[in-house]
Amino acid sequence: MEHIVKSFDEELTRLRDTLARMGSLSASQFENALEALTERDEALARKVGGGDQEVDQMEQAINELVVRVLALRAPMADDLRMVVTALKVASDLERVADYAANIARRTLNLGEGPALPSVRTVGRIGTLVKRQLRDVLDAYVQRDADKALAVWNSDQEVDEMYSGLFRELLTYMMEDPKNIGAASHLLFIAKNIERIGDHATNIGEMVYFIITGRRIEGERPKNDSSSSVVA
Repeated sequence: MEHIVKSFDEELTRLRDTLARMGSLSASQFENALEALTERDEALARKVGGGDQEVDQMEQAINELVVRVLALRAPMADDLRMVVTALKVASDLERVADYAANIARRTLNLGEGPALPSVRTVGRIGTLVKRQLRDVLDAYVQRDADKALAVWNSDQEVDEMYSGLFRELLTYMMEDPKNIGAASHLLFIAKNIERIGDHATNIGEMVYFIITGRRIEGERPKNDSSSSVVA
């Protein structure tokens, strides 16, 4: 019996550690994509654009480990919450890496023309989302329910900045048709960043549930007036 318990604990530790590494890698991919955008670093953009395979492999490893634990260990209570929620967290982190790769690919297209001043605004939105992502990953590792809840509540500022950027870029497009290409790429980049923020708040909600066993009450604060225009 002691051997079985020890083996189960080792599997749970491996699951937590793999998820934490996946989170760190996804966050690094996003941070590198932001740096490539703001510094117009084409080499870094190419690296990020083709670098999400390792994240995909980690998600697959997590999926397989979760299936094994559920089938062989029949976890209960706190352990069951952690194991089942790992699937959802891994899926969100995989999407973060996908969005980072998309940002990098669009950054390469931006490098072909003059930079719009809105790149700085996109960078500021990215900085906010980068902090959300790092904070929620810290909350997971540290089992900090308050920090997870703070991330869940932090989405409104990102939405407000995105809505303002949306109007700013539309103005550039109307002022000069030559700006349409670059502004369109920036708009989609900003939308990808905003969605990474959504995934960070999703993870915050799940981390809160893992720790407390309770769902967060109420609707997540949102203030994105442009969501019906850009998908």
